[in-house]
Amino acid sequence: MGWRRNGKTMTKDNKPARRALGGSARKPQAPRAAVPVAKAEVPEQDMMALLDADEGYDFDAVISGELDAAEELPETAPVKRVLQPEQDSPKLHKVLAQAGLGSRLEVERWIDDGRITVNGELAHKGQRIQLGDNIKVDGKPVKVRIEPPAVRVLAYHKPAGEVVTLDDPQNRPTVFRRLPKLHNGKWQSVGRLDLNTEGLLLFTSSGTLANNLMHPRFGLEREYAVRVLGALTKEEKQLLTTGVQLEDGEASFGSIEDGGGEGANVWYRVTISEGRNREVRRMFESVGRAVSRLIRIRYGAMQLPRGLRRGAWMELDEKDVQALIQASGVAMPKPKRAAPVQNARRESDRAGSRNKARVNAAEEERFLRARRKAKSGPKRTSNNDYQLPSAQPDPMKTSVGYIGSDSLARARAEQKRKPGGRRGGGR
Repeated sequence: MGWRRNGKTMTKDNKPARRALGGSARKPQAPRAAVPVAKAEVPEQDMMALLDADEGYDFDAVISGELDAAEELPETAPVKRVLQPEQDSPKLHKVLAQAGLGSRLEVERWIDDGRITVNGELAHKGQRIQLGDNIKVDGKPVKVRIEPPAVRVLAYHKPAGEVVTLDDPQNRPTVFRRLPKLHNGKWQSVGRLDLNTEGLLLFTSSGTLANNLMHPRFGLEREYAVRVLGALTKEEKQLLTTGVQLEDGEASFGSIEDGGGEGANVWYRVTISEGRNREVRRMFESVGRAVSRLIRIRYGAMQLPRGLRRGAWMELDEKDVQALIQASGVAMPKPKRAAPVQNARRESDRAGSRNKARVNAAEEERFLRARRKAKSGPKRTSNNDYQLPSAQPDPMKTSVGYIGSDSLARARAEQKRKPGGRRGGGR
């Protein structure tokens, strides 16, 4: 269907091209001026190599500009971060059967008859229960043993301008708005960082672990990179390490190290074993020095993960969580895994199985003794030379290495498997 023009039927096929306004007399537009883009101080290839390092950001990385340069790298693709899958909660009929109340079929019949309630509501077949649920059979409470959920820990790179609170009366942005939803329990922050402080902030689902990491009696060091106006004198350094009097008592730094700087801005690396409100800032203010920038780069043995952008979080793997629990100095029960179900055997087969088990146990013991003996001696290298063990351990390492390295390796491996994925932290 077309329309008529000058006696001809016009269609889409024979429609003339539309003439541009002004024709050839149109003035060419001047090219727009290019908007200057801030460039990172570190070359991109060098920065990518730094992001692949297993350790986190240290004090040298902050004062050299590597931390800020990583934020200026272009983000090729948004990284979607999700929590690791949670362990399934046990089913109601299985837990009651293990408690000795009856067989699983009997418990399922009780559920059909409406004899079992969970938290005041009638139970249903296949229902899963959690630690703390109130279970009653025929109106009488029943005590069951349910393993507590596994401890989960998040490492968050807090930017300046966010407050560490769930509900802020001034309606300022909070750190909890960026965290993923936790189905069982809630996230608890390990300490706080004030509005203008940035850096490493830990969150955990375990109140016990949070208390162990925060309490002063455990003495976990917090390391900060502090930029102040004006260099400290020798007397001021001695005063800050021996102790200054604040409104809420005496406070002191564990150590103070010079980091250099430009002009009036001077960097210092300080460590402290407490977490009082604005303690680092107030200590510098007590000697007449104003803090212009404050970054937490380490909490205990946990460093700020390299490549984790501001406002991004990373969940620690089970290996790193156990290392963090070990660093807190208090033993916590490890989550037990379900034992494999053994096949039922006849009574006549059990005697032979026990004899085989004794033989296998003796062989395994001999193998372990030989293995321990081999490990105790010096190691051999490829050229048949003996490799001497290192004499001085790294104080920043635990018995399993840098906390967070296992989680970083897993996150990078997932990003490499995704097409177009970026190896750095995502928002």
